[in-house]
Amino acid sequence: MITAILFYLFAAILLGSATMVVSARNPVHSVLFLILAFFNAAALFLIAGAEFLAMILVIVYVGAVAVL
Repeated sequence: MITAILFYLFAAILLGSATMVVSARNPVHSVLFLILAFFNAAALFLIAGAEFLAMILVIVYVGAVAVL
């Protein structure tokens, strides 16, 4: 039961942050929303039991965005 609630919570935050990535006028805000979207996607991978994919997503994509 709690897993389903967490899934829908992370999915809703992911959709909201993905929408804000596209609609934000400030590029810095857009990048911060993109990082939030990546972390929520990693949380969804963790809920699905794919811990390796979640960590790779955080390390590679969030690390690359932080470098840029």
